[in-house]
Amino acid sequence: MAESMPGEAGNIGNADVHLADNRLNLDVFPNSTGRFSVLYKTRKAEVQQVEFLRLNCNEEQIDSSLAIVPELKRLKSLVLKANLKSLEELYLHSNQLVTVPTSLAHLPKLSRLDLQNNSLRVVPAEIQNLPYVNLKGNPIGEAESPNIKGCAKPKDIPVRYLASDTDSFIVTTEGCKVELPCGIKIHFPPEALSLAVITCRVTSPDPQQVKLRHHDFLLSQVLELLPHGIQFEKEVHIWMPYIPPQSDHQRELVIRTFSESWSDLDTKVFESQYLACCSVLHFSWFLVISRLKENKCTVPLEGTRLFSSVDPNIKVTFPAGAVTESRMVKMQVLPVAAGDLHELLQDQDSVASPLLCLSQNTTDNFLKPVRIQLPLPSGVTGLNLDRSKLHLLHGDAEVQDWKDITHQVVLEFTHLYALFEVDHFSWYWLWYTTKTYVGGIAKKVYERLRRWQVNFLVLQRKKDPEQIFLQCVPKHKVETVCKKLETRYRGPEPSDIVEMFEGEQFFAGFEKGIKIDSDRPDCVDGRIGFTFYSHLKNSKEVYVSTEADRKTKAVRGQVSFYRGSLPENIPEEAAKKRKGPDSMWLATLPIKLPKQKSKFHDEPRMDPSYPPLNLGDEETGYLTEANLLSIARRIGPEWQNIGINLGLSYSQLERIGYNHRDDLDKQILEMLFTWAQCNESVPGCISQLIQAMKKSDREDIAEEIHCIIELGRRKYHDSIRRVGLSQESSNEDSAIAMV
Repeated sequence: MAESMPGEAGNIGNADVHLADNRLNLDVFPNSTGRFSVLYKTRKAEVQQVEFLRLNCNEEQIDSSLAIVPELKRLKSLVLKANLKSLEELYLHSNQLVTVPTSLAHLPKLSRLDLQNNSLRVVPAEIQNLPYVNLKGNPIGEAESPNIKGCAKPKDIPVRYLASDTDSFIVTTEGCKVELPCGIKIHFPPEALSLAVITCRVTSPDPQQVKLRHHDFLLSQVLELLPHGIQFEKEVHIWMPYIPPQSDHQRELVIRTFSESWSDLDTKVFESQYLACCSVLHFSWFLVISRLKENKCTVPLEGTRLFSSVDPNIKVTFPAGAVTESRMVKMQVLPVAAGDLHELLQDQDSVASPLLCLSQNTTDNFLKPVRIQLPLPSGVTGLNLDRSKLHLLHGDAEVQDWKDITHQVVLEFTHLYALFEVDHFSWYWLWYTTKTYVGGIAKKVYERLRRWQVNFLVLQRKKDPEQIFLQCVPKHKVETVCKKLETRYRGPEPSDIVEMFEGEQFFAGFEKGIKIDSDRPDCVDGRIGFTFYSHLKNSKEVYVSTEADRKTKAVRGQVSFYRGSLPENIPEEAAKKRKGPDSMWLATLPIKLPKQKSKFHDEPRMDPSYPPLNLGDEETGYLTEANLLSIARRIGPEWQNIGINLGLSYSQLERIGYNHRDDLDKQILEMLFTWAQCNESVPGCISQLIQAMKKSDREDIAEEIHCIIELGRRKYHDSIRRVGLSQESSNEDSAIAMV
């Protein structure tokens, strides 16, 4: 229905503004943008439900209308009747657009067109060739993708679901879609391969292999697909689940892969499903990372401009003749909040601009100076600027050093910006401070910006104090994590805050009479190894024991955390900063094994009546009777629940409980070996054991079984490789033999 709305005093007189259901038609009115602004202010809730909007915008008023449009979350159609010849920037990102008009390429003053993260499969060549267009995150040239919201499922392609103890499958010309238990999906279109055996492994990140760049966050496990380097006739699509980071418009998610060196792939992100998707023509290693948002363009001979999508006030202008042949340039921006800077420096007078990181695909200098525009630091304008306090710093990414180049360039100022010219790319940072040695201060701040403040947790299971839960948690998550754990665990307060880099190794050592199984794959010199990744769990649960006599009194021990190797590209000064008399020490927390009240765990659980046992096979690795005895030691009163999840009947469990009613140890052993002897030759029995432990809330045991199997699998593949029978050397023959 149509309703009238009073105009804004001095600007708009009384007139009928037609707001009919989900449509708003203002294109027939003069000064429609003024009416639109008033309507939005007075009836905001109704306007936000509009799906179809028509406006008649003149050049002076178009900005005010476009500023409101992003607030219309349900908008499907926007018609602008206007003369757009003066339009300089147009942002249409993240709107599920499926088409874009060619006429946008002919706007004479347009210098930035942001179309990223839409659903554009076909884009006019005139648009694609614009040096200032951003088309990242669009499925350009792709057919409808499979089994993902917004993408059609391919027809007649077989789907295979791999068990947790299976890591290989065959791909033929008909193609297939493979789903791993961890949620990873791989789609081979028809005729992508003739015939091949594909091996997939999902592993924890190895800091010696995974190379993160400055300000990168790891969000997933590492997916390795073999054989490396095999070429596909058609693109293979990979979907990887990731840990959702905090929403941040300054960052973006990409899948990173290794091919001679680590590089980032064009990535489509499905935020509602926490999936990242990429397309590849060969296999290697893959992982999901969060990085600073990247803007890039190709610099043609006639020149162009590059804007930051994080801060549009930052731009780089390339004049005509700056290059003799086209080159790719990239820009990343790290905003530095004034409050964070004050907290780091304990200085209220120092402020800085966003940090600008520029790079290019060549080491050649520009033939003509490139002009860079940076916003002045917060609170500083051209009116109150004291030039003696303003410093332009030049950063070196390799040595992480900052030099004051204020007197080496010609700085120009407007009311809001600083402008200067360079002939090569690096990092640039504007500082406004009374400090003298600005380069050293910037180096210290930059180092601190890369660190995370964390706390360590050491908790014991309430039902079984020998089960120790260890975790390294970023400071802002500690309270939430502790609340989730308090129903099942108890222990001391979190440690004091320490600082760690993304990808830094650390170790947990058990001391004062407490010991662990040193045969664990992650145990180094009696200490449990970790690698800190801010968005991953960084947690392990271990079983501990003691040689002290617990029949008469409790045993009081402790867990100490120590630094390991640092990730690459860490300043030498940071590597030297350690705490305490032991330069590697981080924190220590107490634990207590209570006085024993029964003969549970009093004696070793070795029973010669159990025969030798091998669960699994050579390729996946075995669980032997010794492994099962070790697992049995970690099971407590919850043994019946585990037995049920393993598929044992109630009558079997009741009989076991009655036969050994005075000995909990034998009840546990009998349950475990009864299941094992019945399933020794059953394919997938190890996967069943792992799932049963997870269902019984014993993730720690499931993880230990997985580590044992992974170690056996690795040894098997190494032995195969040593005798020259690896899949890489006989891939096709192996595939034919398996068919």
